[in-house]
Amino acid sequence: MLGRRSLLVALLAVTVGVYLLPSPIDPKPHVLKGPPPVLEGPLAVNTRLQRGYRLFTSKLHGPESFTADEDGNVYTGTVDGKLWRIGPDDSLILITHMGQNLPECGSSTDYEPVCGRPHGVRLDRHGQLIVADSYFGLNSVDPRTGEKTLLLANSQGADGVPFAFLNGLEISSQTGLIYFTDSSSRWGRRHVKLEVIELNSLGRLLSYDPRTGSVRVLLDSLYMPNGIALSPDENFLLLAETSIGRILRYWLKGPKAGTKEVIMDNMIGYPDNIRLSDHGTFLVGITTPRFQKFMPPFLDMIAPYPAVKRFLAKVVPLSWYNLLLPRYALVLELGLDGQIVGTLHDPDGHLTWAVSDVFQHRGRTYLGSTDLPFLPVLEGWES
Repeated sequence: MLGRRSLLVALLAVTVGVYLLPSPIDPKPHVLKGPPPVLEGPLAVNTRLQRGYRLFTSKLHGPESFTADEDGNVYTGTVDGKLWRIGPDDSLILITHMGQNLPECGSSTDYEPVCGRPHGVRLDRHGQLIVADSYFGLNSVDPRTGEKTLLLANSQGADGVPFAFLNGLEISSQTGLIYFTDSSSRWGRRHVKLEVIELNSLGRLLSYDPRTGSVRVLLDSLYMPNGIALSPDENFLLLAETSIGRILRYWLKGPKAGTKEVIMDNMIGYPDNIRLSDHGTFLVGITTPRFQKFMPPFLDMIAPYPAVKRFLAKVVPLSWYNLLLPRYALVLELGLDGQIVGTLHDPDGHLTWAVSDVFQHRGRTYLGSTDLPFLPVLEGWES
């Protein structure tokens, strides 16, 4: 009897201790638009993403975003803070390290603040790589020599608010303006799971003018703004709000210039990067689908309950949430009006899952990810 009573007292003490422990997040209740869309019509399950192969297994860890030059070289950044060039012959050459070159880089997110984490990667009109590093801000990198030039530091920020999580990137071919997203002013990339669980609106869409060095806030109060893509005529750009499964259109020209509108909501999954395809549509990588075979999606279940979120953030290690993520790859193809015209699936993760970017170049489609240790490639395209 005494042992049982002691156990109850100990459990009560632990419960009270956990309750009194401050939570790292301050979530608000979120009302869902409804259940995920049904997998039918253009969303019907298929196996089109299984018709590819993997390159650079164990050599590229989390190739997240891509760009290419006129010579057929493809550039990408990885979770260990490195920038790479992939040759037309599938050679792999290290260009530079965004931060320090430590043996621990890539082994743990704890080292990301010193190693760096390149996300958006694009080539500007002068042949320089523009890199949105989550920790080191906007940088210009010479793809031949690896020389880095800091354009805009995270500490500088915009309108008095520093950057914490630079992510998406796009460059206007007409004006040279650099558009980019800061996914959160509170959480850095290594705490992205807390950002998603908290479901805050602390993200921004910004522009940077390399001629003047000026930075502007175009939109604020965004829910984890992520990938962005300019329309072919550059009249507007699309922007993914990852944590609430939504895509916005932001008008750059015309009578609606400076305004936004929702073109896709209550999505089938959480969108990451958005890219123009080689045939004039938008391709959206889905980092995590909102459907699971045997239970409702985890984030849907906890969205309305701030107390549950605060408790989970206190007691569950961030790495454990990976166990809840299905190995399901999904790509959406959208028309210029934002309507779904097709999808590509890999239902059991045969080739890949957690797709971050879908980049087409010279008949190939490169599929990015934030953490996977390989680069999936499709030859050709079937929509």
